[in-house]
Amino acid sequence: MAKNTVIQKILANHLVSGSGIPGEPAAIRIDQTLTQDATGTMAYLELEAMGIDKVKTELSVSYVDHNMMQNGPENRNDHLYLQTVAASKGVTFSRPGNGICHQVHLERFGVPGKTLLGSDSHTPTGGGIGMMAIGAGGLDVALAMAGQPFRLAYPKIIGIKLTGRLRPWVAAKDIILKVLSILTTKGNVGCMVEYFGEGVETLTVPQRATVTNMGAELGVTCSVFPSDEMTRRFLEAQGRGNVWVELKAGPDAEYDKVIEIDLNALEPMAACPSSPDNVQPVRELRGKKVGQVIIGSCTNSSFRDLTMVACMLKGRKVHPDVTLAIAPGSKQVLEMLARDGALADIIAAGARILECGCGPCIGQGQSPAQDTITVRTFNRNFPGRTGTKGDQAYLVSPETAAAIAVTGEFCDGASLNMAYPEIQEPDSFLVDDSMMIPPCACGKDVEIIRKPTIGKPPVNTPLPEALDGVVVIKTQDKTSTDDIMPAGIHLKHRSNIPEYAKVVFERFNEPGKPTFAQRAAAVRDSGRHGVIVGRDSYGQGSSREHAAICPMYLGVKAVIAMAIERIHAANLVNFGIIPLTFADRGDYDKIEVEDTVRIPNLRNAVLQKEITAEVVKKDGQVIPVRLNCNLSDEDRKIILAGGRLNLK
Repeated sequence: MAKNTVIQKILANHLVSGSGIPGEPAAIRIDQTLTQDATGTMAYLELEAMGIDKVKTELSVSYVDHNMMQNGPENRNDHLYLQTVAASKGVTFSRPGNGICHQVHLERFGVPGKTLLGSDSHTPTGGGIGMMAIGAGGLDVALAMAGQPFRLAYPKIIGIKLTGRLRPWVAAKDIILKVLSILTTKGNVGCMVEYFGEGVETLTVPQRATVTNMGAELGVTCSVFPSDEMTRRFLEAQGRGNVWVELKAGPDAEYDKVIEIDLNALEPMAACPSSPDNVQPVRELRGKKVGQVIIGSCTNSSFRDLTMVACMLKGRKVHPDVTLAIAPGSKQVLEMLARDGALADIIAAGARILECGCGPCIGQGQSPAQDTITVRTFNRNFPGRTGTKGDQAYLVSPETAAAIAVTGEFCDGASLNMAYPEIQEPDSFLVDDSMMIPPCACGKDVEIIRKPTIGKPPVNTPLPEALDGVVVIKTQDKTSTDDIMPAGIHLKHRSNIPEYAKVVFERFNEPGKPTFAQRAAAVRDSGRHGVIVGRDSYGQGSSREHAAICPMYLGVKAVIAMAIERIHAANLVNFGIIPLTFADRGDYDKIEVEDTVRIPNLRNAVLQKEITAEVVKKDGQVIPVRLNCNLSDEDRKIILAGGRLNLK
């Protein structure tokens, strides 16, 4: 059992309840929260529904970085609501164009040893500065803003020991890709990752943040680096040296599992279509033709990353068969690049400069052509996430991406036959917080702007006495929340649940046949309940709680899978959908779409750890299926009420 780790020290300082035994329920105090506009509107509507006048956290920040494309009034309507509700509730507001929430929070607000809960799955980026930063659904973040502790399973701690130093053209992205190749995206629920070893000291905070950001793809709760001399230098360069504290594991620290990675032995890597853990060395892909390269996202858009790209592009041109787009992570990064001339080198090479936002990472523009390889420095390459059906998306480091943009094919930075640029972190970053709007001192006097496209959070009905369910869809391994609720062009409807619910499981719809939404609504309107059946790692990826809200709106009462990922399982509970897992994984094969699933005396059944459901086949055959109901006492109370908003 782990002992005396950085993670345990932070937990000990924030534990509200729990025994400290791995797997047992625990609750921790949350110091800071962040939201972004794709999830934030619903989170603040939920906060209002709780009757909260002012947030109770040390700091809460509302960012606009996802729904930047104002194609129609919906997104700007959301922005106006977010700005005014923030002013009213004691929340700092980061205006559109100020940057991606994780990059900006790292620069301007991150504090070693503090807890951060964010309504975005890549909130663990903050672990690069020594925070315990956790992604969650919007309702859990709203509860934290209301002063409630965050509930989680006390974690097992995976220690990753780093030795050596990265060689030229090998990047921090290659560290996390190596980790993903070992741990994969499955089987890590209930774990946290802690990095230690002499190799840690060689990595800057932006490099560490790349690793913790993409650690979200492991399915772990968060990833944490120690706070050391490198952390102090970064904070001082940001003009925030006063918040630095040293935070290291004890000399007798132990971990539940240890993985050793020699940084000297790493090479440039790529995550191949269509999963972040489908990792291969770039050398094995050498010569593959590429049509698009995009550099940016919350994973790789720091000043260091883009300065490296500028050095590699200087005096060169983007290959004529390639489109190159650059999305800086923050206004700070963009302005510093502009002032020192690096931006001019990037533009001169033929790159297209995008807004400081998430954009193409969530399918908001820059979708690749059909049958074209797109290479990105992002964190996810789930099928269709780019906005192009059947896409071929690869994930690489900025160094590798820049080399590919110049040559038009897979290669690494060494292929450019240039000296490796030694990028030094600035002694002083450009600090301009003018695009941060502090909350109003007299919040009660603020008029909250609600345009017609701003809806209300839907409320579920209490759990019925019995489940009379129909299997509406059956999915395979790694069904992501992108699969359940697509982003891209549909993202603007997130404040309008009836409209957004029309595209639930859109990727699985077949031409000429009723959509999932139509089938689920028909089951609901007949007085029965929808059931979703999934395989392994159901609900991986984004924290978007709409992947629970919209199915709930369509009448879904239960999700049955081999395994359900942490954030999604919590979101299902919060909105009154029962997350169940097969006691016998082979029973997955016994259930088909349109089968009936019955659980008599359902309200009593959810109080048990194991439930037996009756699956009725089309021919009338009845098959008993044992299901695990691994819920805490608080979860069971929420499920019985029909969701967290029903609890008074």
